[in-house]
Parts: sequence; C-alpha cells; structure tokens
Amino acid sequence: MPALPATTAIPDAVVDVAAGPATPLFASIGSITLSDALAWLAIGAFVTAMVLEWLDAVDPARYLAAGAWVVFGVFWVTLTPHYYLEVKSPIETLLTIAALPLCVYTGYLLFQGRESLLLLSKAVAIMGLIYLPVETIPVVRTWLIETTASQTHFGMELLGHSPGLTEGSNGYVSKFDFDPNETVTGRTTYIITACTGIGSMAIFGGLIAAVKAPLERKATAFALAIGVIWFLNLVRNVFIGLASPWGWFQQDALVYVVTEFMGAPADRTSYIVAHNFIAQSLSIVALLGITYLVVRILPEVLEPLEDVLYILTGTEYDLADALGQELRADGGATTAASGTEPASETAMTDAESDTEPER
Repeated sequence: MPALPATTAIPDAVVDVAAGPATPLFASIGSITLSDALAWLAIGAFVTAMVLEWLDAVDPARYLAAGAWVVFGVFWVTLTPHYYLEVKSPIETLLTIAALPLCVYTGYLLFQGRESLLLLSKAVAIMGLIYLPVETIPVVRTWLIETTASQTHFGMELLGHSPGLTEGSNGYVSKFDFDPNETVTGRTTYIITACTGIGSMAIFGGLIAAVKAPLERKATAFALAIGVIWFLNLVRNVFIGLASPWGWFQQDALVYVVTEFMGAPADRTSYIVAHNFIAQSLSIVALLGITYLVVRILPEVLEPLEDVLYILTGTEYDLADALGQELRADGGATTAASGTEPASETAMTDAESDTEPER
C-alpha cells in the first residue's frame, strides 16, 4: 500500500499463502501502478504546499493542499476493490470508501479558509516522505522485509515453532516454511512491506515532525511510538503467522461465515479471522493507545487531531482541556502533565495492505 491517510490508520498486513503464483491486482502504467502514481502526485502536492506555507504564501498553499486532499481521496478509493475482493477485509474496505468524502471535505474546508488544516496537510506530507521511499527503494524494502521476517521467526521459536525461512513469491526470504503436510490448513504466510509496521510509524513520524515543539520532547515521543509499534507489530506477525497454518480458528461457525459471506476458501478461515478481524481491530485500539502516550509527552499533536475530529464530526473540540494538557504557543518544553510550572503563559496554538494472496 503506497501511503497512509491522516484521518484513519489502516492496520498492516501479513500475506496468506497456499500454492501457485501470486496474482497481481492492479493494472500498471509501465512499471507504476495507478495507485502509486496517485500517491506520489498527492504527496508531491502536499510537500509543495508545505514549502509555500513556509514561504508565507498561505493562500496558494491552501489551494494546492485542497487539491492534494482530493487526489489523496481518489487514491484511497482505487484500493477499495483490492481490500474487498482480494484481502476480504471489511474494516479496510469501509475505510477506503470513507476516505474519499472525508478527503474531499477536508479540501473544501481548506479552500474555504480553514488555515489550521495546513498543519494536518504538512503531517501527511511528512508521512508520505517517510513511507514512499521505503516502498520504492529496493535495498531499503528488502532489508525491512527480511529483517521483520527474521524477527518474527525468532518470536515463533520462542513459542516452540521453527519452520525456517524461504523465498516467498514476492522474491524476498520472508516466507515461513511450514510443511503443508504437517499443518492443519496446509497454508502459511510471508512478510511484505506492510508487515514491517512502517505505515503506522510513518503516521506518528509525520504528526510528531509537523508540530512545533522542542526537539528533546519530539525525539522522546518518536522513540516511544516507534518502540511500541515495533513490539506490537512483532506480536501481531507471530500471531497471524501461527494461526494460519495451525488452524486456530477453523471452527464450523467461522468457516461458514468466511465461505458463505466472504467467498473465501474454507482453509483460509484462520488467516482471515486472525488477520482481518482480530489483528486489525486490535491494531486500531493499539494506535489509539499509542496516541494517548504520545500526547502525554507531546501535547502539541492534539492540534492536528482536533482538526481530524472536526472533519469527522463537524464539531470543534478542545482535547487539551479534556485531557488536562497544556499546549505551548511558543513550543516550550514543559506541560501541565509534567508537574512543572511553565515559564510563560500557555495558549492554544492557531490552528501493505498491498497483499497479494497466492492460490
């Protein structure tokens, strides 16, 4: 998946494997898929708008960012068939459908003069600058995928499973080499870019980098977010990587739901339940928890989050007041949560899964 939205976090994925060649989903123009082209176009426009704002050309920045949000929404809706037909993920399907009207509305608000949304646009620009190079630079992508696969395999070994690693159909040594004759479902999984957690890391990296605050607190918040995401992502990979071959969720009722309502093979039930329902639901909860921890260190990130809530509900919120946090207009180093009196008055600032299952 080429990028992530600012308003919603789509959980990462592990690819389910049976036998046979992988089936590509999207037609491409040359070697670039339509979704990739739209992602690069949107992020390029967001970055240009960020530069224009820095140059004090606020109105041109607003108009360009407004157009970028529309393109960003179209990008997400192009992924809907993939999540519905291939991944069979209700959560991701609904999120990609909702992304278009939400992004268009964000663009409309910017066009109408809501300048505070330039900060959210800046965060998305930085998210894209973190994620897209990782997705498109082969040496970095290879290192991330194979390192994640190795760490996941180590986690499996701690639980008494040592299938070994072999090359998956994506060309990386990231496939867990379970013997199909010895497992319950005859299936296994392999790691792709989305399984590395880089998408969620990009979200927090973008939010943290975009706001004005002392470098020390920003670095602390970033280290905390990345560390927690890495650990939880490893646990998730191990869980899905074992649930799929060993058929942890092959109960008759679940098999019926997956085959009758989702059109998936019966032997994919454990993978779909583990990945699409349990892991993705818990991922959303985890992202909310990580956000809370980051806010305690860096309350400045509440500002773009308030704009997200306004986009979703049409209501203005004061999250700093609700959480007992103080936002420093001067980017100062202390907050109410730290128990240290601020040096000046406080004020509100102005405001993968590109999975390709094998058959």
